[in-house]
This record gives sequence, C-alpha cells and structure tokens, in this order.
Amino acid sequence: MFARKTILQILTNAAIGVGALFLVGVLLAAMPNHHAPTVALTTPEAAQDPQSVEHASMPGMKMDADDASTGEHGAMLDMQHMHHADTPHMHMTPSRPQAAEDQKRADDIVEQLRSGIEKYKDYHVALNDGFKIFMPNVPQQEYHFTNYANGFLEAFTFDPARPTSLLYRKTAVGYELVGAMYTMPKRASEEQLNERVPLSVATWHQHTNLCIPPKGDRRHADWTKFGLRGSIATEAACNAAGGTFYPVIFGWMVHVYPYEDSTPKIFAMHHHD
Repeated sequence: MFARKTILQILTNAAIGVGALFLVGVLLAAMPNHHAPTVALTTPEAAQDPQSVEHASMPGMKMDADDASTGEHGAMLDMQHMHHADTPHMHMTPSRPQAAEDQKRADDIVEQLRSGIEKYKDYHVALNDGFKIFMPNVPQQEYHFTNYANGFLEAFTFDPARPTSLLYRKTAVGYELVGAMYTMPKRASEEQLNERVPLSVATWHQHTNLCIPPKGDRRHADWTKFGLRGSIATEAACNAAGGTFYPVIFGWMVHVYPYEDSTPKIFAMHHHD
C-alpha cells in the first residue's frame, strides 16, 4: 500500500511539473513585454507590425513564424469577406435543429460573456491583462486582441467569461469592444463543438487549404494563386507550384457579439453595423 501511494505521488508530481512548464511557456507568450525572435515577415502589411510574429503560437498553429504571418494575414482578409457557406479555404459547421436546452445554453453563455468582458470596454485594460492586438497598423473591420494563456486553457476547459480573443472596432479615439472569439483545437469533433456552443445557434469555422509560396518568392508571389484567397486549394497543386501546404491552420473558432439584440446577430459570423 505504501509503495503504491509513493508511486502515485511521484507520478502526480511529475504530471504537475510538466504541466507547469508548459503553462509557463504559454504565459510567457502572453506577457506584454515578451516577444518572439525577429524573423523576416512575408507581406508588406505584416512587415509594419512585428507583433504579428507572436501569433505563430495561436491555438492550433503548427508552422514556423514566417508561414504563420502569411497565414494569419490571409485569414484576417478572409474573415472580412466571409459568407455563410463552405469554401475551399474555409470550413464551417452545418447548422443543427435546435435541441430543447440549446437556447438556454446560448443565453447563459452570452450572459457570462458580457459579465466577463465588461472591463475590457476600456481596451487599455485588455492590453494590461495580456491581450495582444493582431496587426494594429493594417486597416481591418474587426481587430482581434488575443490572449494566448486563454487560448491554451480553451483547449481543455470552457469558461464563457474567458474568451481567447476580444473583437474590437477601430474608432477615432481608440477601440470599441463589439464581441469575442472562443477557440477549440482543430482535432475537435462536431459533437465537442456543439457541447461548447450549440451548433443550432452558432457557426464554428476553421481556415483550410493554405498554400504558402516559396520563401524566396513571397514578396513578389502571385497572391491570386497563393494564400487563403488564392486559387490553389490542394496539396498536389501547391507542391507543383513549389509551395508549402497546410490543410488546416489555427483551430476551430466561433464569434459571439453579446451586445446585439437577437440570437442570429449575437452568434453571427461577423459584426452587423
């Protein structure tokens, strides 16, 4: 009995130690003064914003910082032209019939989210709490302020008051909070997504089939072919063009706009002006 307790204690301590080391790494990435190594960025817009390199650690990302910068820039553009349908570069969850408890679950999520992000109406508070602006110098309809520690926790647990990202609209005096984004790992099943945010009210999405042009050609690449808005959408076509192919980038994402006045607007793919 004593030996068994000793072994269990050793295993528990080891697990805690490994988990702590992993969490420290994530928390370092979330610290405002902690920066990833400088690398050559891949687009003129990204070159204006060295902070975009840090998004290589975005939940679900497994690519080098250079490729990540290109993928994120493409994803940002793709998000501004989203439609409610699958495309070669974006996969969306199909809508489900509404189950008995779905609306109540959705309402509870919205209530907790509103309460949890109320303080972030002052975007300075978000920055002080470790949220980082993605490409602040690039004009966007919505700016993602991402907290990497939250993104790590989202892979294992769900707290509606603790989103991975905050969504802001640029104003003449700063940023106006309009919503938030939850994430899940790309390996998550539709059932797991539905358990977190019901698929009868929300649409989860992920960015897919990214072909990155050869490193030496990126500044002068034909972006009608490459990237998340390009014509290349298969690994074979990407290999033929000399690029690097990623079947999925990031993980699953869902937007929530808790200040809207109806469920369709609250769980819309993008903010309604």
